[in-house]
Amino acid sequence: MPEETQTVTTAPERSADARGGYRPVFAVAEFRAVFAAHALSLLGVVVSEIALTVLVYELTGSPLLSALAFAVGFLPYLVGGTLLSGVADRFPARRVLVACDLVCAGCAALMALPATPVAALLGLRCVIAAVSPVFSGTRMATLTEILGDGDLFVLGRSLLRIVSQSAVLVGFGAGGILLTFVPPRGALGITLGTFLASALLLRLGTRRRPARAGGGPLMRYSLTGTRQVLGDRRIRALLLLLWVPPMFVVAPEALAAAYADEIGAGTAWVGLLMCAMPVGTIAGELYAGAALSPAARSRIVLPLAGCGLLPLLVYPLHPGLGWILPALVLAGSAGAYTLGLDRWFVDAVPEELRGRAMTVHTAGLMTIQGVGMALAGAAAEFWAVSTVVGGVGVLGTVCCLLLVVEVRRSGRAVKGAGERAGKESGMGAGSDTRDGADHDMTGR
Repeated sequence: MPEETQTVTTAPERSADARGGYRPVFAVAEFRAVFAAHALSLLGVVVSEIALTVLVYELTGSPLLSALAFAVGFLPYLVGGTLLSGVADRFPARRVLVACDLVCAGCAALMALPATPVAALLGLRCVIAAVSPVFSGTRMATLTEILGDGDLFVLGRSLLRIVSQSAVLVGFGAGGILLTFVPPRGALGITLGTFLASALLLRLGTRRRPARAGGGPLMRYSLTGTRQVLGDRRIRALLLLLWVPPMFVVAPEALAAAYADEIGAGTAWVGLLMCAMPVGTIAGELYAGAALSPAARSRIVLPLAGCGLLPLLVYPLHPGLGWILPALVLAGSAGAYTLGLDRWFVDAVPEELRGRAMTVHTAGLMTIQGVGMALAGAAAEFWAVSTVVGGVGVLGTVCCLLLVVEVRRSGRAVKGAGERAGKESGMGAGSDTRDGADHDMTGR
């Protein structure tokens, strides 16, 4: 990390430890620019998803193609996150972030053109989705340089997640209202403006930093980084603990409409079923970030990650929505485990690998949630939704507990290796004043 970056982040880091809460994060001017840019680009993505879905349906009259316009937003994440992850480390972060926003703005501009055919609309949506993990991974890695890799980083990441969860609650509703006044292509024009505004904020509000590493063909460099990330036992265990609980916890949201139909609830309850978990996630993150110390957030990681899916076990009991909604809020609040886990993950990843590791993390998270939704839907074709969600709670808890054990073991293995290295280093340092026998012992 450059010396000037250390000077900027050291003071806020001490302030965060002393006062706690989110205020010290907003005291960092660069983070304010990143936060505002994140909100704008997220707004652009949400509006573009709604507008594109409506536009494709208007052009084709096909529900399948309309749904596909939304679904293709998930598919390219894996490709972009593996083949392009090296961009996050190989080029200066500000340049990457601005370039990603400009690519998305260009795609939105082409989508807004009246002559753009449906196939091109879907292709442009794929481009935006392929760029997204690179943008997110680069931004996550840059936060460690803006905020340091301690508690300020954890709280900064938490704030960005809260904005994302809030977008789930209000973004689609606001987008639907917007489309009652603006045609779909006009809404895509608004998306163009949000991406350009985000690029401008990042260009003017953040400092230029050099690339972390890089060399050779981009795809080879990206794939090498992916292999390094997944090949390290500790990093792999932490990644899986970041990925697997969300894979299972999306099942109730994916099956909300089917569950409402199963119990004979009205369509208004579908929205409540889909909103309950994000509400819990936001509440859990806000509480953990504002009220808990870094040590306390670290202590709750494994208990919450291991047991966070247990509230879903109420589904097979058919308790009524008065119990289901609190259960979903409770399951969502368990997502607070990610605050402490984010810190562990950053500590485990070497600095020169952070951009690629963060990109792989983002791509894997989005991909595995899509897989979880698809599997839950497929299971609901054969069993009742209440049975499927209850089964997800059981299977997910077993998987998460196994991962908790692996995270513990990998942590002990890293600690043991560090202690052995420290002993060997200490013996080697003292060998200059010892006789030949001591040198032989050090060699062994």
